[in-house]
Order: sequence, then C-alpha cells, then structure tokens
Amino acid sequence: MLRFDEKTRKPVFTDGGYTEGAITDTYVRIGDGMQYMHAVLYEPVDKGAESRIGVVVVHSDDDYSTFPIAPELAKRGYRVLAGQVTNFGSTQDDKMLDILHCVEFLKGYDGIEKVVLMGHSGGATLMSAYQAAAEKGVEIFRGENMLIKLGITEKLIPADAVMLLDSNWGNGSMTVLSIDPAVAEEGTGVNLLPELNIFEPANGFDPAGSHYSEEFLQKFFSAQSKRNNAIIDRALERLEALESGNGTYLEDEPFVVTGAAQFGPCNKIIPQDVSRVAHTKEAHDLLHADGSVTHEIVRSLRKPHFDRSFTPSIHSCVITTVRSYLSGRAVRTNADYFIHEDCITGIEWENTYNCTPGNVRFVNAPILIMGMTGSYEYLAAEKVYENCASADKTLLFMEAASHNFFREETVDDPAAVPGDTARQVFDAAARWMREHM
Repeated sequence: MLRFDEKTRKPVFTDGGYTEGAITDTYVRIGDGMQYMHAVLYEPVDKGAESRIGVVVVHSDDDYSTFPIAPELAKRGYRVLAGQVTNFGSTQDDKMLDILHCVEFLKGYDGIEKVVLMGHSGGATLMSAYQAAAEKGVEIFRGENMLIKLGITEKLIPADAVMLLDSNWGNGSMTVLSIDPAVAEEGTGVNLLPELNIFEPANGFDPAGSHYSEEFLQKFFSAQSKRNNAIIDRALERLEALESGNGTYLEDEPFVVTGAAQFGPCNKIIPQDVSRVAHTKEAHDLLHADGSVTHEIVRSLRKPHFDRSFTPSIHSCVITTVRSYLSGRAVRTNADYFIHEDCITGIEWENTYNCTPGNVRFVNAPILIMGMTGSYEYLAAEKVYENCASADKTLLFMEAASHNFFREETVDDPAAVPGDTARQVFDAAARWMREHM
C-alpha cells in the first residue's frame, strides 16, 4: 500500500492498508485481452454525493497509478481509477482503446453515475483524442488531411466531462519542440552544427538565462521545421512500404529519431529563454496559493532550465515504430512556425490526433483546463481553451505551481506567494466537478 512523503512528494509503500484521509486503494486489472492495464482504484471510505463520479487518470507514456491527484481527489470524495496504458510503445490507437476499457470499467462500477477523464501533460493528448472520437465518431480522424488515419473500429463510449491539467501542446507538438536542428547527420547525436546549437554562447546561450536574437530564432525554427517535416516524410515512406507489403516486418517496423525525445531536458528554446511563451494573450482567472483569484494577463513564473545539450545521449532518441511515431508523435509545421512571447504558431494541429489543441475542436462535454505558471508548458492551456468546442469550458491558471502542481522551487521569493499550490489545484478540480456534474 502507499502514502506520500510530505517533503519529496514521492510514493512510500507500507505493509498495512492505506486509509489516511479516509480512502482505500485497490489494485485492479483493466482490459479483456492477453495483456492488461495495471491500475489502482482509489475510493473514499464514506460514500457521499461525490462518489457517484468516477475519474480516469492515465498518461500516454507514464505510470500514473501513484500520481498524487488520484488519492487527493479520492480524499475529496471521488472515486478515481489511475494507472498506465498497456504498452507505452504502442500506437495512439491502442492507447485510446485502453481508455475505452477504463470508461467501461467505471461505467459498470456500482454507484458510479458519471465518468470524468483527467489528462495531465501528455495525458491530455490521449484523453482529448479519445473524447473527440467518442463524441463525434472515429471518422473525424480519417480525413484526407490526416498524416495517418485512426484505425479504431470499436465504438468508443464518451465520458461525461474532461479535465486537462497543465496539458502540453500535444505529444506531436512536443516532439517538434524537442527536435534538434543542429543534428548534422541522421542517426548520430554527435558533431552538432554550432550555428544551430542553442547551447553555444555565440547564439545567445547563458546558463543564468538565455536570450536568443530574432535572427537566430528565425534560422533555428526554420531548420527545426525543415527537419521535422523531413522526418515525417521518411516515416510516411516507410508506412507506404509496410502497407504495400515491402516493410522490414509485416505489421510495423522500428523507427528511430535522434534528438527528439519529448522529455524535459530535450525541449528546445522554451526552457532556456523565458521571454518565449511568457504571458497569455488575454486576461484570465489566476488562482493564487492563498486561495484568492484575480483576473489578469497571466505571466510565466518559470526559471531557465537545462544548461547542456542532451542530443549526444541515446536517451534523447525517440525509439519507436513507424505507426507509433505517426499516430502519437508526428505533426507537420509550416512557414509560420515560431515561438512568440504569447503563443506558438505554424503547427498544423488539425492534421493529426496527437495534438490537444486540434483534438478539442470536437469536444463538447464540460471541460476544465488549468495551466501551472511555474511550468514552461502552461501557455498551452490558453490555446486549448481557445480551440475547444464546448459551451461549458473553464480556464484557470495556478500561480507558482510546477508542472506537477507542487510549488515550483525555482520561483523567486516563495514567501511572496504563501499557501499550498497543490492543495489549491486539487480543491479547484474537486470544486469544478461538484459544480459542473
């Protein structure tokens, strides 16, 4: 069983049953095939009105069975199913079927009347794709404009509401933002081109906080876009070979991209230069750590991250398959691709189902969108909100919170923003479900 260490926020396993905060946790297997999802069902001991609502907490690429929001929502009265997809390396299609099995499980669970999908970070990509296809039908992702067409034939069951907490710009978009245009030769991460290396002082790098010139950024983003689209062309060529029976294997084949993994240290420009995506376009509600709310242009409180290139490391590689890359990692960019002070332009969100801003165009269920101002992904929330079709949509930013909701340690003078950011996020999510469900 588990509890959470107050200082590290990491799970601690114990021998006895975990009932602190009047909740229980039960291991469950989700699915109907040879392989299963592994998950934990968190439930309040005292079943109040909130217990009629079940929440699915699953990420596209990580195990969320012990992610703090699951037990925290259970402490607030909700039933929460948190776990991991069957196979992190599988296609977006397979992962969407995992979400179907989670929705079926909660819909059939005694006492649950409504189901909410909770997507955090890359989990927002998965949850928004699922909900869009469930509401509108899988055909919406089978148009001629799609890089790869959704292959699901099963009927998806829509959830009753969606929560996207610090969504990134979509897993495809995060791949674009991570692609290193300084790679001199595909297949190797060494011998980077100095004129495109963002960690070269001559290009504007400073470990205390980089500032890149407009001239360098134009050159960098143009090269990043060109390499991104060339990688997609290569993947599409291999897909055509597979579908004509000329692949290296029958169903799929390996696909490796150097310097493109979307985990934090591989992200380019935004973590290093805090002048990029530094504030919202419009004024929005900003929740403060003391519980108060103001309405204002929301500014990033993040600090510069990462002082060296991870491209030479094999851990910077995307090691996947052709179909998985195209369905879960690929999105084209065009001549307008650029990271501005208040937005990102030139990403063709609508031509794939791995970008949250594109997926939410088809989501009409009630939706809560939250951005964490200590995180460099926070500004995606405004774009997701702008694109979302729902008439019942709420956008809220959390001041000084990190990507994982707890206070961002790099924020200047934490004493200036007293309070518990994580508690405010959990309370806000619980309050929103009570009011909208």
